[in-house]
Amino acid sequence: MNTSGLFLKKMLPTALAFATAWAARGQIGHEYGATWAAAIGIGTLIVLSGRKDWYARFPVIIALGAIGWGSGGMISYGKVVGYGHTADYINTSYGLLMLMLIGCLYGFIGGGMTGLALESTKEKKVDWASLLVQMFVGGFLVWGWLIYQLGWLMTPPRSELWAASLGAAFALGWYIYRNKNYQALRVAFFSALGAGFGFALGNFLQRMGQTTGIIFNWWNVMEYSIGFFSGLGFSYSVFIHSRWPVTIAPERMSNIFAWVFLIVILPVFNLTEGVNTNIMMRTGKEINAANPEAFALTWQLIMWAISVVLMIVLLKTFRPGTQKSATAYHSMWFVLIYLIWYIIISNVISAIWLTPKFSSQHLYWVNLIVIWLLMRKSVTQPEDMVESTSTGYSGKLIKWWIAAIVIILILSYIAVTFGRVNTNTDLRFTF
Repeated sequence: MNTSGLFLKKMLPTALAFATAWAARGQIGHEYGATWAAAIGIGTLIVLSGRKDWYARFPVIIALGAIGWGSGGMISYGKVVGYGHTADYINTSYGLLMLMLIGCLYGFIGGGMTGLALESTKEKKVDWASLLVQMFVGGFLVWGWLIYQLGWLMTPPRSELWAASLGAAFALGWYIYRNKNYQALRVAFFSALGAGFGFALGNFLQRMGQTTGIIFNWWNVMEYSIGFFSGLGFSYSVFIHSRWPVTIAPERMSNIFAWVFLIVILPVFNLTEGVNTNIMMRTGKEINAANPEAFALTWQLIMWAISVVLMIVLLKTFRPGTQKSATAYHSMWFVLIYLIWYIIISNVISAIWLTPKFSSQHLYWVNLIVIWLLMRKSVTQPEDMVESTSTGYSGKLIKWWIAAIVIILILSYIAVTFGRVNTNTDLRFTF
C-alpha cells in the first residue's frame, strides 16, 4: 500500500474516530471520559488492521490501551490553556509548549501500553502487574521530587499531577526498552508526538478562532485537534514500517473481564460522573428550563434507560468469552455503536435537541457517518498491513519532534502578534 492509500484507508479514519470521541469527551472529562474516547480510537485502528490475532484479543487490547490513554486525564490543564491567550510571547509560548508536554504524556503512556498489548507474544509476555506497580512508584517518586523538592510548578495553584504522569511515562519507557519491545516504543513516541503537537496546535486554533469573532465552541476545536493528531501519530506508528509478531492467544477470562469493563463498568462511571444531577441542572438553567430539577431527573433517567438497552445489545451481540466477535465486521459495529453511545451522552449533556442553533455537537454525527463509510470500505476490501523491516524511523522521529517544537514557537509569535488577548487570564510569569 502506498503512502496516500495508507493515509486515506487507515490513518484518516483512525484520526477522525479519535478526534470525534475526544471532542465528545469534552462534555465528560477526566480519566473515565478519556478512557472511553481512547477505546473508540484504538478499536478503530484494530478494525482497520486486518489482523485476525488482534481481533481475537480485541477487548483486551482496547481496555489496556484505553486505560493508558485515560490516565492522562488526571492532569490539570485549564490554566495552561489560559497562558496561551496572554499578550506576551514568554507566557504564550510557555502555555503552548506545556500543552505539548501534557499531550505528549497522554500519547506516550497510551501509545506505549497499546503497543505492548499488540506486541505481547507467547515468548515475550508483558508482566502487566509488575509494569503497573513500576509506573505507580515512578509516578509517585518523580511527582514528589519535582513538585515538593525542586518546586517545579507548571500550573499553580492547581494540581501538578503532570509530574506523576511524567514519572509513570519514564517507568513505562524504561520497561519497554529493557524488555526490547521496540515496536511498542515506536508507538509510544509517535503517539506522544501526535498528541503533543495536536494539543498545542489546538490552543493556537482556539485563540485565533476567537479572534475572528465567529461564535463557535472553539474549546471543542482544541479537543478535536489533540484527538485528530493523536490518531495520526498512533496509526502511523502501527501501520508503517512494522512487522508485528503474532500476538498471544486470547484468554477467555481476560476477554470476559475486558468486555464487561468496556460495556458496563466504564459506561457506568461516565454516566455517574458525567450525567449527574448537578451537571444536568446546570444544563437546564442554561436553556432556561421551567423546572431545572425535573429536567435533570428526566434526562438522567432517559440516558440510563438508553444505556441499559445498549449494554444489553452489546453484551448479547459480542458474548464475552466467545470467538463470535473476533472478526473485522463485528469489531467495526462495536466501535460504531460505542461511538454513537458516547455522542448521545455528549448531546444529552449539551441539550442540543432543545437549542435551535448549529453547534459542534451536530458535527459529531457528520464525523460518525464519514468514519462508518471509511471503515466499511476497508472491512469489505481489506488490505494487509505494510510489512517492512526498516528501522529508519528514529531519525525521522527526531526531525519531526524538532520541527514540531519550532512550529509551536512560530505559532506562539503569530498568536501574540495577531491573536485576541484574554484579559481574564492569569500570567505564569510577570515582568
